[in-house]
Amino acid sequence: MPSRPRLGLLVLACALALCVRAPARADDRVVLIAGSSGTAPYDVFDHVAQIAGFYQAQHLIVEREYTANPYTAAQLVATGKGDICAATIEPILAGYDKGLRLPMFLSRAARYTYAMAVPADSPIRTLADFKGTEIGVPSLGNGAIQAAQSMLAGAGLRPADYSFVPIGQGPQALDALVGKRVAGVAFPFGAIVPFDIMGHPMRVFRHPTLEDISNAGYFATPATIANRADVLARFSRAIVEAAVFVRENPDVSARYFIEGVGERVTPEALRTWILTLRLSQRDLLAADPSSRRIGAISPNDIGVFTAFLASSGQTKELVPAADVMTNRFVPFANDFDRKAVIALARKAR
Repeated sequence: MPSRPRLGLLVLACALALCVRAPARADDRVVLIAGSSGTAPYDVFDHVAQIAGFYQAQHLIVEREYTANPYTAAQLVATGKGDICAATIEPILAGYDKGLRLPMFLSRAARYTYAMAVPADSPIRTLADFKGTEIGVPSLGNGAIQAAQSMLAGAGLRPADYSFVPIGQGPQALDALVGKRVAGVAFPFGAIVPFDIMGHPMRVFRHPTLEDISNAGYFATPATIANRADVLARFSRAIVEAAVFVRENPDVSARYFIEGVGERVTPEALRTWILTLRLSQRDLLAADPSSRRIGAISPNDIGVFTAFLASSGQTKELVPAADVMTNRFVPFANDFDRKAVIALARKAR
C-alpha cells in the first residue's frame, strides 16, 4: 500500500489545491499499470505525486500495479484491466500491426531510456567490440534487448555475434559484471547509475540515433482518452507537479521513492537513491521547471523513432506518429502555480 502523506504536507497540498483551482468533486479511481518493477528513476514521479499530496489535490485515487514486462502492461491496459500504462513506446509500436492502440499522452523521460555499459577498465571501447560477448540484461522480456540489438546492428553486428544473459538488476547484476560472467550490460539507464554509486565506474554507450528522444511515458486507449479526458488531465498535472518537486528537492524525493515502493528507509538506501536521482537529472522531466511544456511529446521525435524502427525491421510498417501520441493534456498539466510547488518542495523534510 502507498505511504500516507505527512500532516504538514497535506496542509500544504490543500493550499496548493486552491492555487490550481481543483474542482470540488468526488475522487476518481485510476488503475496505473507499470511495465517495470516500479523501481526505475522515472517511477519517482508517481511516488512523489502520492506522498506529497498531488494526486489528492487533483481528487485522484491511483492504484498501482507492476509487471516486469512492458508488453504485458500494454496488453493489460489495452484490454481494459487498467486505465494508464507507464512503459516505453516500443511494445505499443510492435503491436500496432496487430491492432494495439495506446497513444502516449505524457512523457516521463527527457531522453532515450536504454543504454549499454561496461566497467570503466573494460577493453570494450566501441559498440563493435561487443562481438563475441555475453551481455547482461534485467530479464529476457526487458525492452533493453531490442534497444541493444538496434545499437549493435548500427555497429555492424548481427544477432549471432553476441548473446543476452538475464542477470537481474542491482547488486546481483553488479556481481555478474565484477565476476566477468558478462562483458557488459544492456539496461535502462537508471539501472546503470547505481553501479557508479557502488564504487564501480561504468563506460556508457548511448543509442547513436535515438539518444535524445524520449521513449517512455504514460499511455491510454483512445476510448479512455475520449471518455476520461478530465481524469487523464488531472493525472498529468499531478505528475508534472511531482516532476518539478523532484527537480527542486531530489533528497526528499528519494525518501518518498523508497517509502512508495514499500522498502525500509535506511541510510544506505537513502544515499543510493539521492545520488541516483541527482545523477539522472538530465534524463528526468522538468530540466526547466518554468517551462509550460513539461511532459510534452515531440511529433518530429516520434516520427524519427518510428522511422528508425521500421527501417531496422523492428516494426512491420511505418507507424504514423499521430496514431501513437497526443499532447492534448499538456496545457492543463502545466497550468499550475510553480512557486507553490517549489515552496512545497523546499519545506519538505
